[in-house]
Amino acid sequence: MTNEQLYLAIGIPMLFNAAMTGLLIAYFNARFATIERRFEGIDKRFDDMRDLWRSELHRMEEVLDARLRHLEER
Repeated sequence: MTNEQLYLAIGIPMLFNAAMTGLLIAYFNARFATIERRFEGIDKRFDDMRDLWRSELHRMEEVLDARLRHLEER
């Protein structure tokens, strides 16, 4: 077996494994990006719900304050 054949016998599988590892890493990065986008959507919904609750709480505080003022005026 010549040196060139030995280099090819060792080098080609190493290059193949490196290429497959690179593709696998790229695939996992794409999957994680998809999951991250989903969580961003969920975070936005939580933020929207928190804002809704805050506005409702503020409205209820105003109603209760008005009722209390009305009772104090009596």
